[in-house]
Amino acid sequence: MKKIYRLTILFSLIGICISSCKHSELDLVPTNDKVGATVYTSKEGYKAGLAKLYASFGLGHSSGATALSDIGGLNVSFVDFLRLFWLSQELTTDEAICGWGDAGIPDLVQMKWTADNQFLRGLYSRAIYQITVCNEFLRESTAEKLASRNVSDSEEIRNFRAEARFLRAFQYWVLLDGFGNPPFVTENDVIGKQAPKQIQRSELFKYVESELKAIDGDLVDVKANEYGRADKGAAWALLARLYLNAEVYTGIPKYTEAITYAQKVINGGYRLAANYKNLFLTDNNITSKDEMILTINYDANKTQNNGGTTYIINASIDPATMDAASFGIPGGGWSGNRVRSTIPAIFGDYSGATDKRAMFFGSKIQNDNLAEFGDGLKAIKFRNVSSLGVPSLEPGGTFCSLDFAIFRLAEQYLIYGEAVLRGGTGGSVSQAVDYVNELRRRAYGDASGNVSFVDLDFFLDERVRELYWEGFRRTDLIRYNRYTEASYLWPYKGGAKSGIEVEATRKLFPLPTADIISNTNLIQNKGY
Repeated sequence: MKKIYRLTILFSLIGICISSCKHSELDLVPTNDKVGATVYTSKEGYKAGLAKLYASFGLGHSSGATALSDIGGLNVSFVDFLRLFWLSQELTTDEAICGWGDAGIPDLVQMKWTADNQFLRGLYSRAIYQITVCNEFLRESTAEKLASRNVSDSEEIRNFRAEARFLRAFQYWVLLDGFGNPPFVTENDVIGKQAPKQIQRSELFKYVESELKAIDGDLVDVKANEYGRADKGAAWALLARLYLNAEVYTGIPKYTEAITYAQKVINGGYRLAANYKNLFLTDNNITSKDEMILTINYDANKTQNNGGTTYIINASIDPATMDAASFGIPGGGWSGNRVRSTIPAIFGDYSGATDKRAMFFGSKIQNDNLAEFGDGLKAIKFRNVSSLGVPSLEPGGTFCSLDFAIFRLAEQYLIYGEAVLRGGTGGSVSQAVDYVNELRRRAYGDASGNVSFVDLDFFLDERVRELYWEGFRRTDLIRYNRYTEASYLWPYKGGAKSGIEVEATRKLFPLPTADIISNTNLIQNKGY
């Protein structure tokens, strides 16, 4: 049984009940005003409170109930963080296409979303919800609160606070990357006095950067924490990702800093997993633990919802034409997602015979019919089975136990190389090539896939080959100026079968209409 950082029984005691998505979300406190007095009375109580923050990544509701949602106004199947984030990063790009008719899905596929798109509102609200619970934990764990409850201000409590600040910084990065200019509140703001103020993208960048640096001394050392909890390596990995995209976020490049923090991660004691395939199997917490920097943990029996890796796996399987049981979901398969034709073209040989990272099912590459599941290859690297082929079953045969890596070492290799080629100092092209060839030797099983020359276009394509369907593509295409532009097209971009240019303003998502109406401090992003 995998060790998952989760204290399910205590969640109902410390649940923060948010049932609407209005301007006051960032001002909310627990509906039970006895939370602090009854739960935060010991170190164990604070650890339970911290567990709540992590659980909000993998559950749709703080209680764990599958029929409930932390996010009001959204189908309970749609409220999991990973599902919403994945949709925003993948379905809006050439890496994924879906023919489902759920309101908002076709708009994401064709880059025609509006400020009322339920999935974008869901992501925005989920991020704000998670920021809110982090703020509340930080309010309840100040030195003054600890003293009033006779709880020692120990090193472990300081570790807990640093982790809460990291999780909040991560969600502010999600808003920074996707929405640019969101409402902003920390634990220091007075609750309920006024609607949250809006923060501009460049200022939010500075905040996330400063938070991640400020907590470095209080986070535990690399790989010294429980599996699924943040340590120094997670903060360094987010900083490297933040700096790689700094020019997009602020107009000021920070590629040298990206190299610095990617190198800190690389030198921190992580190692590539021996087998790429094992990264996406249910015992990845054992076979691939040394590559994992931070994961969202799932258990088919204890974290049941239709998001997370349950969504990623089921949505790519058609039980009528594929053996769902071989993917560990004998009762599942939702016939939804596949890749667009540009992705197998990037692999060249997409059979998996040479580059083992190419894990696709099907024979038709073209996406002639948006609604036809057979039009397009299915990405099948995520499976609900172990490296020994044993499925992780629950009675219904649908929910999955595959942990998802928010950060893993391979990304840092690719950040290092791209940042070097973009002019960052402190690294070298030869080292970048060496790192890439480590990835490619794993992928090919030998040195036959090694390269001696790399350029920026190579790194964009290599990120597809290594990281497809892991939630990177939208951010990558924007950084390369190929997201909205006519210079790079894919099927149904802009609604045209062969793809067309779309408005540059779509590099940011809109703030939800409901928030704009209810919070007069907010100004909508351009173009919406």
